[in-house]
This record gives sequence, structure tokens and C-alpha cells, in this order.
Amino acid sequence: MDQNNQTMLTYFIIKGVSDVPELQVLIFLLVLLIYLVTLGGNMTILLLVCLDPRLRTPMYFFLCNLSVLDMSSTTVTLHKVLSIFVTGDSTVYFTACMVQVCIFSWLSGNGLILLTAMSYDRYVAICNPLHYPSVMSDRVCVVLATFCWSLSLIQILPPIAILARFSCYTSCIINHFFCDIVPLMNLSCSDTSLLKLLIFTEGVLLSTFTPFLLTFISYMFIIAAIMRIRSSNGRSKAFYTCSSHLTVVTVQYTTLVCQYLTPIGTFKSNKLLALFNTAMVPMLNPIIYSLKNKDVKSALERKLNYFATVT
Repeated sequence: MDQNNQTMLTYFIIKGVSDVPELQVLIFLLVLLIYLVTLGGNMTILLLVCLDPRLRTPMYFFLCNLSVLDMSSTTVTLHKVLSIFVTGDSTVYFTACMVQVCIFSWLSGNGLILLTAMSYDRYVAICNPLHYPSVMSDRVCVVLATFCWSLSLIQILPPIAILARFSCYTSCIINHFFCDIVPLMNLSCSDTSLLKLLIFTEGVLLSTFTPFLLTFISYMFIIAAIMRIRSSNGRSKAFYTCSSHLTVVTVQYTTLVCQYLTPIGTFKSNKLLALFNTAMVPMLNPIIYSLKNKDVKSALERKLNYFATVT
């Protein structure tokens, strides 16, 4: 590598979603709308679970964790897109960029692990309903949630530590709408072989494939248990209890597959898929759980009727 092309950087420039000036207003309004809907939908889920005793069950406890994660991840990734349009400043200091990479990697890894914990909850509820209250006790739920958050944090610390020690970059322009580990790694002129190995082993095998495999196994047992139910009405009710979670899992993994199997040369497509994965999926999660869940819809109706009578 030519030494003239190696640069010690104190800041980066975020290129954003699109370079076309005519699209900036449209992108800003779209991102702002997505962000507000995401905050509103997930805050509604949190408030309903806190206010309605009927929703204080393990499934909704994990759903609250997912809502906190979705609000946090969209705030971390989308705030710069909105800030660039308002202030015109697309620079981000090196330390702030590393912090954003760390938080986003933590949250994105935790999402799949949380969905795996939720699939285990559905497995116990359908395959072992008589022991469900004892198996999924409050203490077990807290331990599982703590394990999910802690494991994802532990997994991302080694690659972030390696990335933070990179001494030079070929450019200060990040062709993305936020600081992510792969665009930064591609800009670095340091030896990235160890980081690539960690991204593959931890990011692909541990954080993606292992949760997918555990979720897949859980649903194999769930489907087998549902098929053993004799009445069609019983089978429909059993499947309905996990349909929301299954829909969210399908959307999440389909988006990830489309994003990371896209050829590297088509980075515009990658950015659009990354925008969908980091913005649209967190917005869709509360909508899916609201539309496909009678308990949530009933709780929302009760609270709306209550506030209507009070006012």
C-alpha cells in the first residue's frame, strides 16, 4: 500500500443514503416518518404491557425487550441521517464513530438472540403447557433476557477492539448512512484478516446461524406438537399463539439474507437493504404484533375506551 494513501483520521464523513440532491427532502421525510412510527409503535407496546395486567406474561416481557432494542437501534442508526439534513454537517469524530459501531453491533446481534429466546418461550407454551408457569417463571425470564443482552455485548467487544486499533484509512468518506463495521474495515489499510475471521465466526456463525438453528429446531417441535392436536380449532389456536413471532422471525432473516448475499459491487442495493433492515423492520415489529395478536388489540381497545370515558 502506498504510504501517501494512508491517512491518520480524527473524523469521518458520512456519505448518506443517496447523493442525489433532489431526493434529500424525500429521504429526510421518509426516514423521519419511519422513525416516529417506530417510536410510537414500540412505546405503545411498552405502555400497554405496563398498564394492562393481562399482558404481563413471559411473551410480552420479551416483546418489551425487543421494543426497547428496536427503538434504540433506530435512534443509533437514523439520527445522523436526520441530523445531516437539518445541520448540513456530515462529519462524525472517530471516537463517536467507534461508539456507534459498538452500540449498533450490540443491538443488531441481540435482536436475533432475543427472537431465539422468544421461540423457546413459544416452544414451552405449546409443547409443555402444564409446566409453562414454572418453566417460564419471572426469574427465568429475567435471567434469559440478561443473558441475551450480555452475550451479544461480549461477542462484539473483540472485533470492536481490533477495529478501534486500526491506525490508518485510505479515505475519510464512509459510503453508508451510519458508521458500520464492514464499511470501516473496507476503508482501512491495516491488516484486516483477523477482523474478517472474527466477523465470520462471531457475526455469521454465532450471532446469526446459531440463533437461526435454535429457532428452527424450536419450531420443528412446535409444528410437531400442533399436528398432534386432534381438533382443527385447537390446531388453529395453537398456531395463532406463535404466528406473530414467526412472522417477525421470517421478516428478520429474509432481510438479512437479502442484505448479505447481495454482491459487494452493488453497494447501493446494500444500502437500501441496510436501511430496510435497520429502519423498516423495527417499525414493522409492533405493527405485526398488534395486527396479529388479539391480546394486544384487546388491551389497546380497553385503554382507549378507558381514556375516552375519563375525558
